[in-house]
Amino acid sequence: MRTLLSRLRTFAIGGAVALTGMASVTATSARAEEEVNLATVAWIGYAPFYVAAEKNMFEKYGVKVALKDFADPALIPAALQSGGIQGAMYTYDQVINLVANGNAYRVVMPIDYSNGADALVAEKSIKSLADLKGKKVAYPFATCDNLLVAFALQQAGLTEADVEGLDTTPENVAAALMGGAVAGATYEPNVSKILKLDANGGYHALYTSASAPGLITDILYFSTDYIEKKPKAVEGVIKGYIDGMAFLKEHPDEAYTIVAKYFSTTVDDVKEQAKGAYNIPVAEMAGYFAPRDDAKSLFTSGKLIADVLIKRGQIKSAPKIEDTYEAKFVSSLIAAK
Repeated sequence: MRTLLSRLRTFAIGGAVALTGMASVTATSARAEEEVNLATVAWIGYAPFYVAAEKNMFEKYGVKVALKDFADPALIPAALQSGGIQGAMYTYDQVINLVANGNAYRVVMPIDYSNGADALVAEKSIKSLADLKGKKVAYPFATCDNLLVAFALQQAGLTEADVEGLDTTPENVAAALMGGAVAGATYEPNVSKILKLDANGGYHALYTSASAPGLITDILYFSTDYIEKKPKAVEGVIKGYIDGMAFLKEHPDEAYTIVAKYFSTTVDDVKEQAKGAYNIPVAEMAGYFAPRDDAKSLFTSGKLIADVLIKRGQIKSAPKIEDTYEAKFVSSLIAAK
């Protein structure tokens, strides 16, 4: 679901060990750092991670983090299973898919939810969702924008079977629109780029994630094996992120300058993108691990996701939601406040 940069970029975070005399070290730098490679995509909701990386905020928690952008989010699970990365941040549908197919992964923290930054865009001649019936619609079948399309179509009494779906990557939706699709679903910054296109009479946002807060939630997840063996590393990653989120709130101009560098764009563009994502405060995180009726709960969004994946044949049955998360890290954060 998240927009991706075309080239792979790795951002490593670390600190030098201060040496005193022949081989002595300070108490602070003597603590061994656990190296953690995190899969990511270029998405505004992950801004606190970019800030934490740039400001070396993981280091004091004994963690050395490298953020690795994936040009195709569908490749993240294979990288996890190969051991090349230890954890990942992406949308919850990826974990539902993994667990339903017999893989042991757990959400350890909700990060953000899309609040308008994911959108179903269409040619201006398409006035309503109902106008999409029988038309070509481009979107990634393996990402949460599939969920957005399915949910949006339901509002018009349609299903995915009523449109001609074209599977593509998030960054290639614009090309699909130029190639004959009348609409497409992707996320920022791709959405903004498409809305600026002059072709085919121009484009507009037909439906956005702002109409379904919490439906598209980004999460941080690890394998159960890693969580059991390296709980301090998981905790360190989470705490570094929380520090990054605090810095973003206290020093927004500096923080967005950092993010703009990662995205290879302007600060103004980053600030505009930020309006479409909501970073979940610590006080609200626990609610995602509790059964509730609204979409700001993994139990609600997880059922919707599973329904879409079952209909598409990607999973045979919905997993137990309790098997998709580990809440102890967030519980500890809240208890410490």
